[in-house]
Amino acid sequence: MKKLGKYTYIFENAPVILSGAGSVGKTEGEGPLAYEFDFINENDGIGSATWEKAEASLVRQAVTLAIDKAGLHPSEIDVAFAGDLLNQCTASTFGFRELQIPLAGLFGACSTFALALFMAALFVDGGYASHALAEASSHFCSAEKQFRMPLEYGGQRSQTAQRTVTGAGACVIGSRGSGPRIVRGSVGRITDMDVSDPANMGAAMAPAAASTIGEYLLDTKTVPEDYDLILTGDLGSVGAALLRDVLKSDYDTDLGRVYDDCGLMIFDPKKQDVHAGGSGCGCSASVFSTRILRELTAGKLRRVLFAGTGALMSPLTSLQGESIPCICHAVELTGGERR
Repeated sequence: MKKLGKYTYIFENAPVILSGAGSVGKTEGEGPLAYEFDFINENDGIGSATWEKAEASLVRQAVTLAIDKAGLHPSEIDVAFAGDLLNQCTASTFGFRELQIPLAGLFGACSTFALALFMAALFVDGGYASHALAEASSHFCSAEKQFRMPLEYGGQRSQTAQRTVTGAGACVIGSRGSGPRIVRGSVGRITDMDVSDPANMGAAMAPAAASTIGEYLLDTKTVPEDYDLILTGDLGSVGAALLRDVLKSDYDTDLGRVYDDCGLMIFDPKKQDVHAGGSGCGCSASVFSTRILRELTAGKLRRVLFAGTGALMSPLTSLQGESIPCICHAVELTGGERR
């Protein structure tokens, strides 16, 4: 078996990330990573009649540019793994509609992009695809309408709430070429600590992140200092602090200075009213596909553990008073060389 320890899978052929692209909205384009993104749309409507159509436009922008950067045509992508926060993953469905790429839709909430990278690497490593694509998206306005209230309602947000990122990120993974490599990965397990407040998803997701990261370090016999970066997406300020505490108490592990969170990177909390930080499928997707991928490619980062977290509730389960089941998927990447 291509397996290490209890939960970790080995990609023996080390699939290569050939390219990445990120497209974001106006608020994200005003944040500290503005210079990293490929597209910064002037407004969140993106010339569309609805927020949902606007999100589908984000998907097309990121996907088509990532494929173009890889020097490929959409017909050369064997399979795409993609997802979003909307019912039945409609942003992905409509975003890919004209591209005619075989599509496997995924739902893992904010963990979707990490899961998409894992699945794309799995297909390429196993010889089932020469080129696979991983993509995820979210939109502040479409998510607010689905999970809370239309923005026109003017509902007050608590300080523990995170702002859903308007953005999409896409990566093309291949069996040959130059670029960062995906060498190992882990599929998460459901963790539910009986948190039921949908405005405090960081607290709900932190134990899932601790479980996956803690077990991954045990399986691989590594410690945080072995990595240049351990990156979560997206716990925000509340969840990131809790993750450190849970890892310390449950695994006697101190993340030290190598840890960061996509939800903390994408906005400037001192200048932007984002409360606990960023969230949404598009948060880690857009940050990873631009900033992180470029630093891996340039050699500024040589070894990264990317752990995407997701709160798996729905509007219905929240109204029914259910707790929030959470999950965290992880992939390990190394700075690449030509294969």
